[in-house]
Amino acid sequence: MANQTTNSPNVPLPGFVARGLANRDVAFAVGVTMVLAVLFVPLPPIILDFGLAVSLSVSVLVLMVALWIPRPLDFNSFPTLLLVVTMLRLSLNVASTRLILANGHTGTDAAGGVIEGFSRFMVSGSFIIGIVVFVILVVINFVVITKGSTRIAEVSARFSLDSMPGKQMAIDADLGAGMIDEDEARRRRKELEDESGFYGAMDGASKFVRGDAVAGIIITLTNVIGGILIGVMSHGLSLSEAANNYTVLTIGDGLVSQIPALIVSLAAGLIVTKGGTVGAANEAVLGQLSRFPKALFMAAGLLVCIGLLPGFPSLVFFVLAALMAGLGLSMHRQAKAAAAAQARADAIEDRADTAVKEDSIKDTLKLDDLRLELGEALVPLISSTDGALAGKIKSLRNLFAREFGFVLPSVRIKDDPMLGGQTYAIRVQGVEVARGEVHASRMMVVNPGELNVAGIRAKDPTFGLDALWIERKDALEAESMGLTVVDPESVITTHLTEVVKEHMPELLTYGATRGLVEGLDREYQKLAGEIPGNAPMVLIQQVLQALLAERVSIRNLPLIIEAIAEAKRGTSNVVQITESVRRRLANQICKSLVDQNGFVSVITMSAAWEKEFIEALRINGEDRNFVMSPQRVQEFVLEARRAIQGFAERDEWPALLVSPEVRSFVRSMLERVSPLTVVLSHNEVHRKVSLRTVATIG
Repeated sequence: MANQTTNSPNVPLPGFVARGLANRDVAFAVGVTMVLAVLFVPLPPIILDFGLAVSLSVSVLVLMVALWIPRPLDFNSFPTLLLVVTMLRLSLNVASTRLILANGHTGTDAAGGVIEGFSRFMVSGSFIIGIVVFVILVVINFVVITKGSTRIAEVSARFSLDSMPGKQMAIDADLGAGMIDEDEARRRRKELEDESGFYGAMDGASKFVRGDAVAGIIITLTNVIGGILIGVMSHGLSLSEAANNYTVLTIGDGLVSQIPALIVSLAAGLIVTKGGTVGAANEAVLGQLSRFPKALFMAAGLLVCIGLLPGFPSLVFFVLAALMAGLGLSMHRQAKAAAAAQARADAIEDRADTAVKEDSIKDTLKLDDLRLELGEALVPLISSTDGALAGKIKSLRNLFAREFGFVLPSVRIKDDPMLGGQTYAIRVQGVEVARGEVHASRMMVVNPGELNVAGIRAKDPTFGLDALWIERKDALEAESMGLTVVDPESVITTHLTEVVKEHMPELLTYGATRGLVEGLDREYQKLAGEIPGNAPMVLIQQVLQALLAERVSIRNLPLIIEAIAEAKRGTSNVVQITESVRRRLANQICKSLVDQNGFVSVITMSAAWEKEFIEALRINGEDRNFVMSPQRVQEFVLEARRAIQGFAERDEWPALLVSPEVRSFVRSMLERVSPLTVVLSHNEVHRKVSLRTVATIG
């Protein structure tokens, strides 16, 4: 039975301890309230002894944690704990002062056993010795440890806050370059915020330690002077008796307060001086000292030389020299063993060189979906502390997700020494699709006209408009004239946006399509898997690519899945399935075309053209062919272009309204000459939409 009890893994806790652990928030609040109560409620000596023991044990616990934490942020509750511990110590100081002044005439045991024990141990029969020891402890705590810790905390807080914007930019740059993902970026930002808050709190908390030391000095002087006056005037003691009793008690009380204060100050100093060092204190300090065996040998030699000097205790120095030399020899052997282990690891790595080469070939063959290459002069746009390019590119993901329901792949940003200094290039799946030039230190004015400011004449890389690159100091003058002024980061981001819009079908890969479907509710995932055919995911990809090619948002993916599943039962033709999906998205398509007056502006086809298009259509089962002669196709394209061009010059883009049977063919004719023109079929006009005909072709 005894063995069973000893080996039991679940040792029952006392009831009050178990309840306290279960309600730690209430227990902590009660503890803080009791600390405040000590300031006003007289304590008997036995309770004071218990409180002083708790204060000393908590101080030692804080010091041990400060020694073993790997990083300062792992003890980010230290400022709060420091305030509570300081308040506990001051409350006990007030309680002990009350007992000393009230009962000090009775003897040195008036304030409990802890204070009496410290006074006897440290005073050693003479309160003068106690005063000297107390003063030395106060000087060490107040002048050395506390002052240094306060200064380090102030500097750390200032540098942490000053460097925060630059660190945020670095995180955004790594995210934009694809080096880290969203989760890692979020973790780093949280760590950065915690670090800034911790050092700011430590800057304020260090004042608690300094104030505690000052309060201890004042309380001690008050106890000595007040106690002597009370003993002589109220209790009839002689001056020597009063001085002995009250001074011994006060010195004991001061030591009981100053020793925990010194321990906590040391813990605060260890935390703020750790800085960027990772690992416990012994790993950080001893590990770094032991990296240099030669330094240990030199120190041992110096100790031997000192021991040989006349009048010095040679044995002490020789023993220390032997210890240092032995430690240096041990470190030297460990270093040799580590070098041998590294050599073996390098040999193993060399033997695996073939596998590494194969992996590097795979990495070389892997293409980035989106890649932005920068010339040498444009690198500061992402590397400088105020470089906003990475952050603006990152915001594109939210833009495309919100506008098109399309998850933009990460854009990898690389510098390319082969490009011109001011040149950038955009690659989609390894193929360069766009290129432009910007000036990193200037601002671009679009359509500058006769702006009387020195600059570099150029073309807007995105839309080909006339532009002028001016100095940043002249930007306010250009803006005051009502001109559009754009920074180089926005120029690149705008160009990238238009490129992505143009290449969305290519960027919607099979993997991206599967990711979109797997993000749906379980019912729609099941429906997607039940679409008839051998490869339903490929069919969904093709339909989504067709919609994105005409810049139709695929955000309402559940409705699109339903429409595909419904249309697939009647046909396997991807074009016809896409047309069926567009009909189900009629409300969405029309809403995107409504102008500020609530109308959808459309260009219609004349009856002759409508008839000719219908007659050119050949239907053979599920196959549909268009057999209009190339000459007539060219004539239609020219007439449509003339009708559209007048509106395009005013940046207006009315839709072209055609019959459902020929919509896809008309779209294929116009996509090369006017890709922004929406081709709308009669079946895609929602019943609640009001049309306004602005022109007719033919």
